[in-house]
Amino acid sequence: MASGAPRGWLPTLAQRVASVRAVLNPPVRHVSRFPHGSRNMAISSRVKGKELGKPDRRMDNEENRAAIEEFIAHYGDGGPANNDDGSKISMYGDEDVYRTIDPSGAVKDVGDGEDEKDQGVSKGTFGSGWKNDYRIADRNETRLEAMMLSDPNKDCILVDGTCRWHRAQSMLQIFSVKLAKISVVDGPVQLYGYIAARDLVDPLLNYIVNIGRDDPITVEKGSLIETTGPKRGIELSCNVLIEYDMRIKTGEQEKGDLQLIDGVSIVDELLTSSNPWTNRIHGDCGAIDITQMCIDYAFEATVEVVISEVQSSFDLLLSCFTSGLHEEIRLFDGVIGKSLGLRRHVLAVRKGKCMDLKFKVGFGSDCCTEHCRSFEATNHGCSSEQIKMESALVLVKVTWSSLEYSLN
Repeated sequence: MASGAPRGWLPTLAQRVASVRAVLNPPVRHVSRFPHGSRNMAISSRVKGKELGKPDRRMDNEENRAAIEEFIAHYGDGGPANNDDGSKISMYGDEDVYRTIDPSGAVKDVGDGEDEKDQGVSKGTFGSGWKNDYRIADRNETRLEAMMLSDPNKDCILVDGTCRWHRAQSMLQIFSVKLAKISVVDGPVQLYGYIAARDLVDPLLNYIVNIGRDDPITVEKGSLIETTGPKRGIELSCNVLIEYDMRIKTGEQEKGDLQLIDGVSIVDELLTSSNPWTNRIHGDCGAIDITQMCIDYAFEATVEVVISEVQSSFDLLLSCFTSGLHEEIRLFDGVIGKSLGLRRHVLAVRKGKCMDLKFKVGFGSDCCTEHCRSFEATNHGCSSEQIKMESALVLVKVTWSSLEYSLN
């Protein structure tokens, strides 16, 4: 049986995490998940979103810089690398402004041997047992579903009808995944592979993107990559691993495909920003941007949308805005021609804040109409809204759950 930390520890940790985040930049640390150096470490940089104003230059501060650690991993049989000596460099900072390398010892040289790698990870990240803690060798999907605590249970302590026992948690919210760079061709490419999170609630794969080789997507530089997950909320009271393997399909045989990105990023629960920020993951043939943030004191929201009574085809853009932020989470963008249910989406919403859904409806070149609905975060229960549109009836259901549960 696995269980969470003692209850009295969680509020103290949440306050400490929020305090640290307020003054530090959000680095994402990279290590290899492969034991024999067969693949290269990805390169990552931090790029602030336009909505956040001018580039953040707090890395000029030596106190903050001390929290940033970088690694150079050498692989004897690895693929093409950025440096002449066959190394890949992990970097942090605003890529379009400058790069930061600390020559005083922040750069850790990780050896070729498995023991040396673990020693390097222990010095530079968060312990040599991370591969066991996060069960890297286990390729199964997370056992947990969304909405596991949507109904009050015997543990609930109700005060004026509100449960005071199942508390809000720090959660990682993914806003978007984008193909930022492509170096092998000028036009569209066929892309497949996966991006998944591993947290310590259940450290199996919680897919954010999962595209099979037989059904690749066609994208070009700057295109959004549709997210099919997460399956459940991503808990961030401890470090979260983001694991990825994305490839470019070039023909009938997989052996000729090109590696876009491949590796593992460690998202630090203490240093991850409470504002949206973009982590750029560099690979041999391009780069992927993941825009994300930590939402403190959050509950899990599961959004389900059913469209019925369709009179004629129309364009639908469904966007979500969480916790009073202006960063868009795109849930659907396409044509509705018949009655159907849209893919379920799982999001993080801060306690006491709202999740706003915006339905933008268009008919060809005609002007669009918008329908907006808001849902306030809570730890249990669900709420529904019905929207009568020009050509269809839309039913929206939002189910709330806390992530404060144990695995039996």
